[in-house]
Amino acid sequence: MNFFIKMDSLISVKLLGVEIDNKLSFKNHINIICKKANQKLNALARVSSYMDFPKKKILFNAFFDCQFAYSPLAWMIHHRDSNHKINRVHEKCLRVIFNDKNSTFQELLEKNHSVCIHHKNLQTLCIEMFKVKNENSPVIFSNIFDIKDPPHYNLRNKSEFSIPNVNSVFNGTESLSFLGPKIWNSLPDSIKNKTTIASFKCAIKKWTPENCPCRNCKVYIARLGFI
Repeated sequence: MNFFIKMDSLISVKLLGVEIDNKLSFKNHINIICKKANQKLNALARVSSYMDFPKKKILFNAFFDCQFAYSPLAWMIHHRDSNHKINRVHEKCLRVIFNDKNSTFQELLEKNHSVCIHHKNLQTLCIEMFKVKNENSPVIFSNIFDIKDPPHYNLRNKSEFSIPNVNSVFNGTESLSFLGPKIWNSLPDSIKNKTTIASFKCAIKKWTPENCPCRNCKVYIARLGFI
């Protein structure tokens, strides 16, 4: 009993390298990894003038990506302000790579043939769901994403994963088990029907999320909220 009282009073706790706060916002964790990424980028920026462009691009991308590649499915569902913070660090990295102070963040991503970290995390999520679908995933993911029994007749636009019922818009809608199947359903059949993990990974890297239901992809209008 005392253990649960102490845990409940904690603001955050570090578990396997991920900072988990008592509101599951992962704001502290994202602040930490953004700070580490900034420190590495500042150090590299001071010597970037001595590198040729190909080496600078490889080095900067590698140092930036490594900060956000660890266990992204644990913290990928976060607030928009945390997402903006990640994007600002990412934009800073791309500006140094291309020595470009004028292009927008989206234009820099296109120059780099890459996507933002949130979209990369969505791609990672889809890869894990593909493994579940093909019975090639750890048990923990099979417990999160429940595969429906195949129907006895063909249904147009049928969903392969069960979507759990939620009590309200704030209770369960920001969970992997709820968002995962919805994001999977947004994939085109040409990607979902790939037969190997290698071909799926190749295809998903070219996919840009559309109509994603998560809060970071929804349009937000001041005084109206998400639409």
